[in-house]
Order: sequence, then structure tokens, then C-alpha cells
Amino acid sequence: MTTILAIDQGTSGTKAIVVDSQGATLAIAEETVRPTYLPGGGVEQNPHELLDSVLTAGRRAVATAGRDIDAVALANQGETVLAWDENTGTPLSPAIVWQDRRAEGICTELAEHGEDIARRTGLVLDPYFSAPKMAWVRRNLTREGVVTTTDTWLVHQLSGEFVTDASTASRSLVFDLDRAEWDGELAELFGLGDEPMPRIVAADEIAGTTRAFGREVPVAGLIVDQQAALVAESCLEPGTAKCTYGTGAFLLANTGHDALRSSAGLTTSVAWQARGETRYCVDGQVYTVASAVRWLQDLGLLASVTDIDSAAAEDSQGVRFVPAFAGLAAPWWAPEATAAISGMTLSTRREHLVLALLQGIAAQVTEVSALVGRDLGRPLSRLRADGGLTNSAVLMQAQADIAQLPVDIYPNAHATPLGAAALARCALDPALTLKEAVGNWRPTTVYEPSWSKDRAQEFRTTWVQAAQSCARKGDQS
Repeated sequence: MTTILAIDQGTSGTKAIVVDSQGATLAIAEETVRPTYLPGGGVEQNPHELLDSVLTAGRRAVATAGRDIDAVALANQGETVLAWDENTGTPLSPAIVWQDRRAEGICTELAEHGEDIARRTGLVLDPYFSAPKMAWVRRNLTREGVVTTTDTWLVHQLSGEFVTDASTASRSLVFDLDRAEWDGELAELFGLGDEPMPRIVAADEIAGTTRAFGREVPVAGLIVDQQAALVAESCLEPGTAKCTYGTGAFLLANTGHDALRSSAGLTTSVAWQARGETRYCVDGQVYTVASAVRWLQDLGLLASVTDIDSAAAEDSQGVRFVPAFAGLAAPWWAPEATAAISGMTLSTRREHLVLALLQGIAAQVTEVSALVGRDLGRPLSRLRADGGLTNSAVLMQAQADIAQLPVDIYPNAHATPLGAAALARCALDPALTLKEAVGNWRPTTVYEPSWSKDRAQEFRTTWVQAAQSCARKGDQS
């Protein structure tokens, strides 16, 4: 029986699970990591803390499982970067987190190349992606060593290899989406032409070996966290979609072998490379979700995230909340936008604000889902959902109501590492199909729309007007 240690290194924590060949979870360990939020839009992590969290969580999970593992899989944040010494592995900079906005000036300088970059990469020219951050590190922090995404550094620490996977590389802005390889001209454009680029591996490829968690085993199943969840939730066919509700919300839809270019301001990436094929996905992001809920806690409006449903009103009484605390992503791409609350009166209470925030999150995801449907040429028929905030029945019902879509709740809190584990199983067994490696699952809950179409449309209209106002104010600042 094959046993996989799957590690999900995320923004606010690292999760390690040990699963058997049937996908059953044998052990789980989690370690918290704490990003530092700086003035001017900076968000950083301590690389040593990231590595320690991977090693500690992984070793705890293996010890709890009480059996040898056959492979290590690693899902990563996607766009978080750092500089490091390629000989010693020593970090030479903090990890610059995907949320960091300090590379906005670099994107502004390259604005005239935006259309060409989008055509080649499928991405919007935005500091969210890794190449602008890498260029910012080179201009402002250090010219020494190499500068890569965190997955490359972590895999180097584990195995000594210098690799990344195709899904992570496709989030860089220096990756040719159609050829699925690095684009040297784009690297030059960002001032990264002389940078060593890691070898790109498939998600079902053995990238190296490690002894970090016991006996020497292969490292495989390398993939971006959101794409890993797409795999776990069986979004293996074109048109299937999932949304993860975590620090941010990330809606991805499988587009099959078609690396379509969005006409609606979304981004296209490699979903995964496996079994000799490259699969693509279109995606949209909502930057602040769980982080917006934490804002309620910080203000004393919410005791803990587990109280959010009991603290929410049944009706928002006309209050509209645009939780653009870190700017607005698709379709506005307004990084300077700020959050806004409208429709308040003297009768507005805490519970109205709580519900309005949850509805604002659901409204942003709804706009993304509508854009995904436009790009696919047909609307989504349902949405699969995972992540910590799927525990909020109020949020999930709001999502079904506003989007007018059934929402299927994934039955496991560990979609990302389970997706990485499935790909690692494929690396160990070439005869196994990806569908077989993922297995079957049933939703724990299905939220059906309770609002009428007219009510949903009326809400969307007023909410989008508020969001557009936020975007315009961001442009003017």
C-alpha cells in the first residue's frame, strides 16, 4: 500500500497529511506561519519559518501515522518569491508574499507591453504574479544568489534539486503559455534575463529524493495550491469549477487542452502537467476573504470565526460591503481600491455589517464565476467549494443565492494536499490514471439558491455599482 506525505505550504500556515493509496487520511499536522504586513503594501514571510514549518509539520505527521512513507508531495503558494544562495541554500531576502503590492511601479513602467504579455502568458500585468516581485527584489534588496518562487527553494532544501512545476511557472509572467516553457524575451523585459531559471517538471514527475522525513523517498506531486485543489475536487473535465475560500478566494475552471485567453479580465494558467498532457485553467481571485473576517475580529465585532453565522443578521437592511482591503482583482484589476461600506443608517447594527461582509465576499466570487462562464462560452452549472470558510452556512447560502448556482461542499478540509498526493501517486504508478488517483467523493452539503433570479440580479446590480465606485477611487488615488 502506497503512503504519501503531502505538504501544503500556505500563506498563514503549513499543513502536512499522510494518506494511503485509497486517499484515507492517516495523520495530520499543522504549523502556523505569520506574514508581516508592512506600510506601502508590503507583505513578507520569514523563509526560515517557512522551512521549519514544512519540516516540523511533515515530521510530526509521519510520526503520528507510524509508518514509512513512499513519497513526499508539495503544494505551494504560487507567486511568493525570495532570493537565496544557490550553493548553501541560505535565504538572502525575506519571502515576498503573493499579496505584496510593492512591485506596482514596475508594472506601471511596463504598461505599454501589457497586451503582449497577456497574449504570451495568459496573465494580467499585475504585481500579484511572481516576476514583478522578483524584479523588485533585484532592484531593492539584493543582486546576489538566485531569485525564485518558494517552491524551488523548499524543494532545494529537501532534495538539492533546482526545479519548479509547470503550474507554478505559469504564474510568473515570464512563461510562454502555449509552449509551456520559459520565455527569455519576457524575462529580459523584467530585467531577469540573466537569472537562472529552475527546470520545469510535470506534476506527476519525480523531481528528486529526500531524507528529510525518514528513509530516502521521491519528491513528486509539485503543484500550485489552487490547482491542487482543482485536482482533488475532481475538476478534471472542461467546464468544471471550484472555489477555495481561504485567506483569499480562488475560483478556477478547467479549460482542458485549450489555453484560452480571457476576454473578461481573468487569467489563464497551467492547471497541471501529467500523463504527458498539459491541462489549463482560467481563474479569478478575491484577495481578502478570511483576512476580511479577521478584520471584523480585530475591530471587536466578532469574537472568533466560529461565531460568524450566529453574529450575522438574517437581512442586511440594505447595507452593501465591498471588502477590497487589498485592492480588487478580476475584472477590475484596481490594486489601489479600498474597502467601502454603503447603505448604513442609525439603525445599522453589528449583525448587519457581518452579513453584508459575507454577502460582499459572495458577490465578488459571483462576478468571477459569471466571467468564467463567459470565457467558457456557457455559464457554470454548479460550483464546488472548499476551504475553512465553507463552514459558514451563511456565506455558502449567500454564494448560492447571489450566483444562482448550487454549491457543493467538498467533504475534506484538506483538498490542496490531497490533490498533490494524487499526483504523487501517479508519479509512483505510471499505470494509474489521474481520475483513479483522485477517487470518488460526495459533497457533505449542497446549498441550493433560495433567492429569486430577480432578487439576485437586483443585489448584484447595486453591489457592482459600489465595487465600481471603489475601483474608480483607487484609480484616482
